[in-house]
Amino acid sequence: MGLLDTLLGRSKPVKANLDALFALPGAAVTLQVTTGLVPGPQAGVCFKPPAGHPFDELQAEVEQLLRTGEPPAGAPGTGAASGADIGVHHSVDRFGYRWIVVDGATIEDLVTRVHMVHSSLEDAGWATQLLCSVFRFRPDTADGAAPSVTGPVYFVYLAKRGTFYPFAPLGDERRDNELELRLRSVVGSDLPIEEDLGRWFPLWDLPLS
Repeated sequence: MGLLDTLLGRSKPVKANLDALFALPGAAVTLQVTTGLVPGPQAGVCFKPPAGHPFDELQAEVEQLLRTGEPPAGAPGTGAASGADIGVHHSVDRFGYRWIVVDGATIEDLVTRVHMVHSSLEDAGWATQLLCSVFRFRPDTADGAAPSVTGPVYFVYLAKRGTFYPFAPLGDERRDNELELRLRSVVGSDLPIEEDLGRWFPLWDLPLS
């Protein structure tokens, strides 16, 4: 069984555990205070449609759901823009996996939209095709202070396991394992972290800004 087959859980299909997604906003606060990392404006859901199944119709349904499911513009506590302003992007990586990338004004918005995408794919019968969801964090330089982490970091959500792991790419398909382990310690009380380090798979060329 290959790496992606393991991630997809093809040998033992189980229902995705989406509840753990909602722990991420709390972890984001810890990351900002401890490491100076703040959420980026996008998150992505990676999956591979079953062979021979059309995707265009589901894509349109997901986009409509994301737009009609938005809170009113400027609603208290959300900071969200109107549905018409919410970006939904699609791409295909070099392995043939599809990405649905969503924009969000806050980490809460991003988590909600990723949850919507996951649920839509499950409802369409594609639960076993889900690979992961990815949230990008970047150094906060707004106050002029030098951040303790200087490059982007990603938190990868394994839907089948309901767990996260940090991924810190360095470029040229290298990763900062020491930083990843440090981040595990930082958010270990906030997030369900994947205990099996063998499942901390690298994800190169992520389509997130």
